[in-house]
Amino acid sequence: MSKKEENKDIENEQVNTAQTETAEVEEQVEELTVEEKLQEEIKQEKDKFLRLFAEFENYKKRTSKERIELFKTASQDVMVSMLPVLDDFERALTHIEDDKEAEELRKGVLLIYQKLITTLEQKGLSVMKVESGDVFNADNHEAITQIPAPTDDMKGKIIDVVEKGYVLGEKVIRFPKVVIGQ
Repeated sequence: MSKKEENKDIENEQVNTAQTETAEVEEQVEELTVEEKLQEEIKQEKDKFLRLFAEFENYKKRTSKERIELFKTASQDVMVSMLPVLDDFERALTHIEDDKEAEELRKGVLLIYQKLITTLEQKGLSVMKVESGDVFNADNHEAITQIPAPTDDMKGKIIDVVEKGYVLGEKVIRFPKVVIGQ
């Protein structure tokens, strides 16, 4: 063999070695990229899972809170419809107290009234405390009318409570109707 042929063989061998090494490096890079791709997919799926799980937890908390709120105010319609009956009882008691001959009738009506009040209070109904002389607050009171204040210190204050206000749990179901001084 001539020197040229030997050199060509050596060159071919070096090229083949270089190509083999390049192919091995590319294969390793491909393996790494495939592995990296899989790891990236795992990260994405894990992120999706965590977000979905957090969303589900928020949903459970929200529905639980809504359910508790619903139970607290489920009887609101019944309570609102009972308020006029309660008002009528209070009016009846006021008129019966004036009549001295109807003592037994007054005791019976008072007994029924107290039983009704007790039952409604057990279900979460309570009276809003409003008295004449309190400062008028449009957020908590419903002004029916304004009259001239009897004294200067009664201006902007409640003169008379026409109708009581009621709260069911923490929700106002009827605002007290008041007359305020002008």
